[in-house]
Amino acid sequence: MSEKVGVYICHCGTNIAGVVDVEAVAKWAGKELENVVISRDYKFMCSSLGQEMIEGDITKEGLTRVVVAACSPHLHEKTFRRACANAGLNPYLCQMASIREQVSWVVEDKEAATEKAKAMIAAAVNRVQLHEELEPTVVPVNPNTIVVGAGIAGIQASLELADAGHVVYLVEREPSIGGHMAQFDKTFPTLDCAACILTPKMSDVGAHPNINLLSYSEVEEISGYVGNFTARIKKKTRYVNEEACTGCGICIEKCPKRVLDDVFEAGLGMRKAIYRPFPQAVPNIPVIDRENCIYYKTGKCKACQLFCPTEAIAFEQEDTYIDINVGNVILATGFDLFDCKTIPQYGYGRLANVFTSLEFERMCNATGPTEGKIVLRDGVTEPKSVVIVHCVGSRDQRFNPYCSSICCMAALKFGHLVMERTDAEVYSCYIDMRTPSKGYEEFYNRLLEEGMHFIRGKVAEVTDAPRFPGEESKLIVQVEDTLIGKQRRIPVDMVVLMAALQPRYDARDVGLKFGISCSMEGWFTERHPKLDPVATMTEGIFIAGVAQGPKDIPAAVGQGAAAAARVQGMITAGEVLIEPIVATIHEEKCSGCRICNTLCPFNAIEFLEDKEVSYINAALCKGCGTCVAACPAQAITGAHYSNEQIFAEIEGILFDVTSGGDLKALRAEQERVPA
Repeated sequence: MSEKVGVYICHCGTNIAGVVDVEAVAKWAGKELENVVISRDYKFMCSSLGQEMIEGDITKEGLTRVVVAACSPHLHEKTFRRACANAGLNPYLCQMASIREQVSWVVEDKEAATEKAKAMIAAAVNRVQLHEELEPTVVPVNPNTIVVGAGIAGIQASLELADAGHVVYLVEREPSIGGHMAQFDKTFPTLDCAACILTPKMSDVGAHPNINLLSYSEVEEISGYVGNFTARIKKKTRYVNEEACTGCGICIEKCPKRVLDDVFEAGLGMRKAIYRPFPQAVPNIPVIDRENCIYYKTGKCKACQLFCPTEAIAFEQEDTYIDINVGNVILATGFDLFDCKTIPQYGYGRLANVFTSLEFERMCNATGPTEGKIVLRDGVTEPKSVVIVHCVGSRDQRFNPYCSSICCMAALKFGHLVMERTDAEVYSCYIDMRTPSKGYEEFYNRLLEEGMHFIRGKVAEVTDAPRFPGEESKLIVQVEDTLIGKQRRIPVDMVVLMAALQPRYDARDVGLKFGISCSMEGWFTERHPKLDPVATMTEGIFIAGVAQGPKDIPAAVGQGAAAAARVQGMITAGEVLIEPIVATIHEEKCSGCRICNTLCPFNAIEFLEDKEVSYINAALCKGCGTCVAACPAQAITGAHYSNEQIFAEIEGILFDVTSGGDLKALRAEQERVPA
């Protein structure tokens, strides 16, 4: 019995209809394409009226296949599958032709675009007639969740889930949670105390009965699939018994060894060999820096152990491993700062009074190395003039082509703090001032009124070589002021470099571990940048915060909550439907060569030793087809992507140049090839 195919072509406003003659294509499809019994065009096919049109035709005309020519399947394939299902048709008997992205957006010639649209619709009609009814796999969802990274985004995600009654494992590689926000003094544009905002949330995490806090820990490996992941976590030794420690701090007080703190204090301050990163640390348990501890170097000292009132110091302690089962994963691993030494002409690391933005944050902080006093490297002298350099490593094709999002506002904040605490003149050298969020433009105007000097131009050089009177013992900032069209040399006491936000150094390795991809720059890639910014292409793995791309604190908090909401929705449903378009290995043809095992990007294929054949876990498979193409024995097939379907699609797309005879001969030859 021949199929009854319905073809539906969307105008997409003028997105498609502005280039493609949609009405003519609809008439052509209904008249020329085999087994097409109805062909319609509509202004917005994805609207409720468009969907009702499809549902009605399936019911009235008895359609057995549906083709929708519209935008990308990434946007609306689920929409039209749902419409088919509502009318009683298996949703996988629907095929989309992307005539917006692949035709109207890339072809300017209207006649050529119309012909290309016809070809793509013919291909879809040919293909859909060979589709088979498929059913998604139902997988139960473990209600526990692992959140990796305990900056503000990870903290927010954890609290949202925990407050909803779900168990959360919060994994943080540093000794304390808090992330970069714990290092900040004020937050723009309201100038709220960062610690005042963050510390209550940190305390809530530490005391929450539903949050298992695994600080100073890392995820070693993870396996499984959405709803059922198994993670192995390496809990690094603190050399302190966490159960016995009360956080009194006597061990830190008595430790005789002081070392430079190049992590939390950004190299501006000192800490002991046994330390907690900052006073409000959660958990409030110190850790021994083995590389700098006198005992581990000489076998002597043990002052911390001698003075500890609860005998919590455990020099013999070793790393431990924990295996946990969870249903979903949220990655909120944060960012690294650009290394300003990479731009030598700015003098960082060579000229004493050139500071990075993070160093300046710690200097401004009341708990920082200078107790909030803004001074030069000598720790005493107050600057009389300061230049803040924007976009250091950002918007630069040599380093990072993107905008780091937060630098302009942080520079305005720094300018305010300098003028509030000193009598210094402050200059801001910027490329473009970007103040896009709520209250940001108002903050910029406030700094204008406060007297901050703005110079539109990219700084060429920071030097200490004087050329004119008054430049002696100064840092000279060479910059072109594009607003007045002149080169300027500005002698100042201090320069602050607004370093770019970069992906974590190991972001790509983490991505591989969790089965997700990264952008060219190294940020974790979302499923869709506009419609699904917290999900990834791997079901059950979500991303939040700056790990996904540069953003400020409110955006990171919002994304953390959004990721938690997506996870909670899956937990509430109790089960998840897994896409049935996956690969299958036919055991009778499998030679056990294991080529597919090594190529699968999702680690979905395992080798069955007892049968000496490979097996595909359908819950992990994403239907990418890598294994299908690589199998030398042709033992693997991909649902919805059989040879017959592909050849039928090719025949359709070449409707105007071939009768299909040559392709049919090729298909026959393909079928004769021995397995």
